[in-house]
Amino acid sequence: MITRPLDLASKLRPEPRNFDFLFLVNGGLIVLFFTLFGSPFVLAPGLGMNFKMPEMRGAGQGAVATTDVISIKQGGVIVTESGNITLPQLRDWLKVRAKASKHPLLLVRAHAQMPLEDIAEIQAAAKEAGYAGIVLGAEEPSAVRGGR
Repeated sequence: MITRPLDLASKLRPEPRNFDFLFLVNGGLIVLFFTLFGSPFVLAPGLGMNFKMPEMRGAGQGAVATTDVISIKQGGVIVTESGNITLPQLRDWLKVRAKASKHPLLLVRAHAQMPLEDIAEIQAAAKEAGYAGIVLGAEEPSAVRGGR
């Protein structure tokens, strides 16, 4: 045959067997393990679904851009951009972050059921670290529920 003078196709190894089913089994096992042993924090650690900030009319009116954000969940868990930390670790974290900015501002997003004593302690630590201002986060009341 003129178009294939060396007949290279006959000298090649045969095609391998089809193992596509193994990819499906592997994907199924991954889904099974995430279903059985999963947690809301496995894929993306964060605040979870039950985090509720306090509601206040006009909360969006006083909004300012801040340099740092911390979130405080129930139980005193403090979430920063570098992960979960404790209050003593927060004091060190605040000092480092305050030095990194010329005019540092801190946004504190606290759970609605958070004791005021804990929030005041964190605000005092931020002032001690050198923050120029601390903003306590709140949300506008939901129009669906009628607000307050």
